Formats: sequence, structure tokens, C-alpha cells
Amino acid sequence: MASQDWINKDFYSILGVSRDATAEEIKKAYRKLARQHHPDKNPDDPSAEQRFKDISEAHSVLSDPEERQQYDAIRAMGSGARFSGSPGGDGGGFEDIFGGLFGQGGAPGTAGGRFGGGFEDIFGGMGERFGGRFAGSPPKGGDRTAKTTISFKGAVRGTTVGLREASGNVIDVRIPAGIREGQKVRVKGKGQQGPGGAGDLLVEVSVQDHPFFERDGDHIRIRLPISFDEAVLGATAEVPTIHGEKVKIRIPAGSSTGKTLRLKGQGIRRKNSSGDMRVVLEVVVPQELNEEAEAAVRAYAAATNGVNPREGLEAQAAL
Repeated sequence: MASQDWINKDFYSILGVSRDATAEEIKKAYRKLARQHHPDKNPDDPSAEQRFKDISEAHSVLSDPEERQQYDAIRAMGSGARFSGSPGGDGGGFEDIFGGLFGQGGAPGTAGGRFGGGFEDIFGGMGERFGGRFAGSPPKGGDRTAKTTISFKGAVRGTTVGLREASGNVIDVRIPAGIREGQKVRVKGKGQQGPGGAGDLLVEVSVQDHPFFERDGDHIRIRLPISFDEAVLGATAEVPTIHGEKVKIRIPAGSSTGKTLRLKGQGIRRKNSSGDMRVVLEVVVPQELNEEAEAAVRAYAAATNGVNPREGLEAQAAL
């Protein structure tokens, strides 16, 4: 956006906040107005889209501390500022505001000249602080933000989502494999338009939970049910992975509920590293037994009569 546009627009009035409003007050006002004036909620109002754009533009500038500082400084110069020549062709736009600083008339290159060396001396390089609006290349537009929710599978393997703008345009956002809850994806050139080009779009990603797989950083945790005899005697079990494969794992004899086994490299896979899959064993006791099975369990109980699994528990519980 050109500086002259900033002078002609009162972003504080658009959002209905004071000039000393906090960042939280600005965000709260923007959310309220954006919901109220969104074109989708006002299909019969042709001016709703423009109001929504004005609200979004105001928030984009005032929510960025650097942009807000620049905006406040430019507005403070007065609504008479212009950065092109007046109808008379004498460049009077600068003279309107800066005439008192440079003096009236004077030869170029002196303290009284309109565009002499005094400009840089007085402003101390302020043109650079203003992102090139007074000197150098023109600035890009501000960044925009959005949120999206993807499946657990999409987070593990990567996916592409389409975000629809108020105008109806759809922006394709590529989500890289391994992205975590709350991370952001930057889409170049899809932000606010400015004199030097468009800013970027920052998309915050939320990931849906999975009923079987649980993520812990780049590791994946699952709970594997095993039978009583598998826990006692040991066994080999087949388990699914997040990569669509099935792998075999050896269950050691004498395993108890909570014992954790590791499958190396079966977690989140990145370019230079891979997480593991951690398999937590859960011994499942049958709800009903036939006569033969019940007799076998009773025989086992008799054979292990001297084994007390709660030995030492009282000492551990002592306060």
C-alpha cells in the first residue's frame, strides 16, 4: 500500500479502537467486525465485501508493530502530505509539510533546498526505517494469517489443502510430512498486496487425533493387547504402522502390562532422521472361560502358590 493511502485511511476508526489500543484490543475488535461483516453472512449486501476488505486491511497494519509504527508516523505528518507533484508541477506536495523544515526557496544542496542533503541529515535515515517508502525499493504488503485442520494421516505423510478466500479464490497450501500441531506453513506471495509486491500467507495447522496411533514428538506410541499366555510364555505379534506396513515384534516371556517395546525407525520419517514406534503391552484377561481353560488356570494357580505379586507393597506404600 502506498503511503498516501495510509494518510487517507483511518484504520483506528475502521476497527473502532483508540489510537493507544493494545494488540489484544485490536485483535478482539477485528474478530468481532470480521464475523459481523463477512460477505458470507451478508449475501444480499454488495458493500459487505468492501467493508470486510477494509477491516482486514486495518488489522493487517495495526497488528504488526513495525507497520503500525510506520503508519502512525506517516499519519502524524498530516493529511496534506503527497508524494507526487501538485497540479502546478512544482513538487509542492513535499513543500506543504516539509517547507518549515527546509525553509522557503534556497538552492539545491543547501539547507534551504527542497531535496538537498539536509533531508537525510534531518531525518537521520528515516527513509530506511519506513521500509523504503521515502527511499530505496518500495515495501511489500503485510502478511495474512489463516488456520486449517488436517487428518493425522495428512500430518504424517504430507497433504495439500485448499483455502477459500472471501473473493472465492482458492489457495492451495502444501503441508509437509511430519508437521506438528500448531506449526505454521508459509505460502509466499499470498499476503496483502503492496507497492513492492505481496506479502506471505501464514497458515497455522491443527491435527486431528487418531484412535490408535498417538504421537510424541517424532515417535509414535501404540497399545498392543496380548493374551495371558503370550505374556507368560512370550510370543511374536504383528503390528500395523503409520506407513501402512505390518511388522513383527517379539514379546519377551514374563511381560506385564505397561512394558514398552521399541520398533526403530517406524515413527515420523524426515529427510535426515526418523522417530521410533513404541509398543506398550496390555495383558488382556478373558471375561469368560470354558471348563478346560478354567481348570488350566486353577492348576497354574496351584503350581505358583508360593509366588506373591504384591510382596513388598506395604513397604513401598509407607509414608
